[in-house]
Amino acid sequence: MVVDVFEVLLARNAWEKRKLGETNSYFTDGNYGESYPKESELSDKENGVPFLRGSNLRNGELIEDNANYITKEKHAELTSGHLVEDDIVLAVRGSLGALGYVKDENIDWNINSQLAVIRTDKSELSGKFLVQFLLSWRGQKELLSRNTGTALKQLPIKQLKDVPVPIVNLDEQKEIGALFSSIDNLIAATQRRIDALEQAKKALLQRLFDQSWRFKGYSDPWEKRKWSQLVGISKNMVDPTTGKYDSLIHIGPGNIRSNSRELVDLKTVKDENLISGKFHFDKGDIIYGKINPQLAKYTIAPAEGLSSADTYVLKPKSGIERLFLYYTLGTNRFFKYTVSVSQRTGMPKINRDELNAYSLIIAPSLFEQKRIGLFLRKTDDLIAATQSRLSSLELLKKSLLQDLFI
Repeated sequence: MVVDVFEVLLARNAWEKRKLGETNSYFTDGNYGESYPKESELSDKENGVPFLRGSNLRNGELIEDNANYITKEKHAELTSGHLVEDDIVLAVRGSLGALGYVKDENIDWNINSQLAVIRTDKSELSGKFLVQFLLSWRGQKELLSRNTGTALKQLPIKQLKDVPVPIVNLDEQKEIGALFSSIDNLIAATQRRIDALEQAKKALLQRLFDQSWRFKGYSDPWEKRKWSQLVGISKNMVDPTTGKYDSLIHIGPGNIRSNSRELVDLKTVKDENLISGKFHFDKGDIIYGKINPQLAKYTIAPAEGLSSADTYVLKPKSGIERLFLYYTLGTNRFFKYTVSVSQRTGMPKINRDELNAYSLIIAPSLFEQKRIGLFLRKTDDLIAATQSRLSSLELLKKSLLQDLFI
């Protein structure tokens, strides 16, 4: 695959540039005037036609998740927005720069007023090739530099027609389009695998903690224990301005990816230029966000450090395994409790007394707790490895697009 790319790069000296408006492409948008769908003309997925908006364009794909739908009668009326294979859909209001390529499964969908369609002349320009250029750093720069308006940014079709695009012979366009289609298919398949693994983990978490599925050899009933008996919560704040903690990491909810152990954008205490109100943690402690909507953010500390004042540092006591406690935080039962007690005026959060009042339902055997924790961690590791593969594929595509369309 990579060899093919470099062969394409070597042949680029014959490329020319032409404005989109100088090609034989057809342009239309979802501004239907008085015919724009009313509330009564909306439908559901089973009976309607997808009526796409900016949030349905993602990484060059048309995503049906959370799409709106219009009745088939209304769809038949709004003919200018009917999608044809090889069309390019792009956001001209709101999510500027977002793009989607129309595949066979997207044919005859429709678009709302945030979107426009470019339909190329196939004897001159392939939509599959053009969408890759528009997704590249160069293409995005050309699109975004032409937006107008202040409060509400938009990209009028008149401005869109001014975008210069590379024109090469059709055979080369097809090779480039096919190459990136292969990468896109790998990316999409990897994302589907991540989604499936996350759903599997969610189901496993539910079944393991409601005891409808147990490891062989364990049958004793689970016990109800008070949080305060099993978990310690950090109390004493430290002063990070002494210099004693300069080289340690700092973790706040913003560094924790929801429903994941993954930490992002970590810095040292010195880099953060911290003043006061921080908790000290040791490697292996659990950092838990205590303010709604950050209640779903928690992680296991990879090293010693300080956490922000809007977190708790949780330390398991005797009677509960660390990983078992960690995965307890992801159960529906615990999450519903934290949300219910955090609903108050002012700053919605869960306080220390409310956590200590929570009743944990735990396996009486530490060996069973450990097996559950390790089993779920292996699932997380598999998700993380697949996510890493996805990131590598996305980086590869980004790099190839940058090299191709410099």
